[in-house]
Amino acid sequence: MTSVWFTKNLGDAMLADAALTRLVALFALTYGKANSSPKIAVFVRHESEGRLHCEVKAYLSPDAAAMAKLVDAAPCKRPSTDGLSLLAGTNDCWPALFPESGKRVIPS
Repeated sequence: MTSVWFTKNLGDAMLADAALTRLVALFALTYGKANSSPKIAVFVRHESEGRLHCEVKAYLSPDAAAMAKLVDAAPCKRPSTDGLSLLAGTNDCWPALFPESGKRVIPS
């Protein structure tokens, strides 16, 4: 297992719904709908980086490297949990991937 995370910029938040839907579908195809591994997950966050409009960025865990390759995601550092939402994976991913955060289940 690698400790490198991956990120994919999905663009303007107002236009990212189709890209988010594709990521969820690809996750199901790649890892199965009932994926039981808490270390395989995709997270998203709206980020503005000082700009007027925010963009949606997806973060794929290290064990989701196969999917990261399929979507041409770039390597990155582990994201902060601030503003991070689970897009695909099990809720058990929070303590598995971010044990120091104390997060257990994030409501949808």
